[in-house]
Amino acid sequence: MGRLFGTDGIRGVANKFPLDGITVYRVAQLAAKRLLSNYKKRNRPFFIGKDTRISGGILEHAVAAGVASTGADVRLLGVVPTPAVAYLVKELQGLGGIMISASHNPFQDNGIKIFGSDGYKLNDAIEEAIEDDLFSNTRHETPIGEKVGTISSDENSAQFWLSHVQRAYGDIQPSKKLKIAIDCANGSLSRWAPKFFADLGFSVDAIGVNPNGTNINKNVGSTSLEAILNVMSKEHFHIGFAFDGDADRVIAISSEGDIIDGDYILAITAKYLKDKEKLPGNTMVTTVMANLGLDIAMKNNNIKVFKTQVGDRYVLEEMQKTQSILGGEQSGHIILSEHATTGDGLLTACMLLRIMHETGASLRELSGVMSKLPQLLVNIKVKDKNYKNCPEILEVIRNTEEKLEGKGRLLIRPSGTEDLLRVMAEGPDETEIKVLVNGIAKTISKYLC
Repeated sequence: MGRLFGTDGIRGVANKFPLDGITVYRVAQLAAKRLLSNYKKRNRPFFIGKDTRISGGILEHAVAAGVASTGADVRLLGVVPTPAVAYLVKELQGLGGIMISASHNPFQDNGIKIFGSDGYKLNDAIEEAIEDDLFSNTRHETPIGEKVGTISSDENSAQFWLSHVQRAYGDIQPSKKLKIAIDCANGSLSRWAPKFFADLGFSVDAIGVNPNGTNINKNVGSTSLEAILNVMSKEHFHIGFAFDGDADRVIAISSEGDIIDGDYILAITAKYLKDKEKLPGNTMVTTVMANLGLDIAMKNNNIKVFKTQVGDRYVLEEMQKTQSILGGEQSGHIILSEHATTGDGLLTACMLLRIMHETGASLRELSGVMSKLPQLLVNIKVKDKNYKNCPEILEVIRNTEEKLEGKGRLLIRPSGTEDLLRVMAEGPDETEIKVLVNGIAKTISKYLC
């Protein structure tokens, strides 16, 4: 059986293996048991958060029961962003935490992301050990009587996270009231973001803030930018922010309607920190999916770029290895390690607002730090992601790489969270890129769909 854990926890269709109640109960139990081995029960609670999916309640109860069965006390945070769970686990001395979310996926999917007591996602070794225990049906002795864990509601602690983000933004008094548009994807930030920005002194127009259990990420959010672009086209906004379902990523929109994705955000932030002499080693970390324009821009600014495979966990590992404080992905998942242990869309938005305030530059002006090469990404739904077993696909890939040699690049990557193959190419000629990517996509569809 293949691995349950992908690049961002366990993800799948809710109420079906491995996201059925029984399996999730066991995974939570086994995770808590491993994390409990270093701590006494009553000293460290376990924090559980969820997004707005209709299946969140089922999984929340299963996760809570699994954790409490080990003797650990559980605090149910309710609907909160993923970064809130990570922050609270670390700052409130939790045993660990679980976020119930499938991020940007449609509502019928769900997932669990597990954090250790340090606020970081579990490493591969611990995840593999949990899987081994699960598939071998390993049973541990569980406490009884007064030693069982308790489950309680805790919808107030999220304010600690919001206060932390506000402190990171700083005590800035705008010279004029700025108008911002936000799209919360009908997700976990819906309850929090409008008031947060209003309290900072901004005039706020918000969409995607009416979750009903089935509309998370539906035609809104960071993967459906048409919604916020439509809002911003009707009147003047200084900036817009589109978050994903669990708010660990954000895409920004300039007042002119430019899409400022994670590559631009990384470039803007890296230059700002370097100019202020606050970028240790003048380094940053991103993934192999980053546009070549980011590499060129950072080279022009004497900033070294480290590359990893796709996945924020790998970005974070490289950040720790290279002692970098800035890293992220094109998707808008940005890690500011001086303030957070994982991507935080709200924190990233505040960083951009702070940079705009301190430099006096608009978002379009700031984005001039880099120019993107034409890039095309196509996602292909497949039955089998192992394309390397198909000679016909490999032949098309080889031919494409030969055509791009010296002037562009090609990347074929199986998704770590969905049954997709992602085909990405970039180079100076946009028309040629489209032809090459479409050729590969057609071949993949022929043999793997």
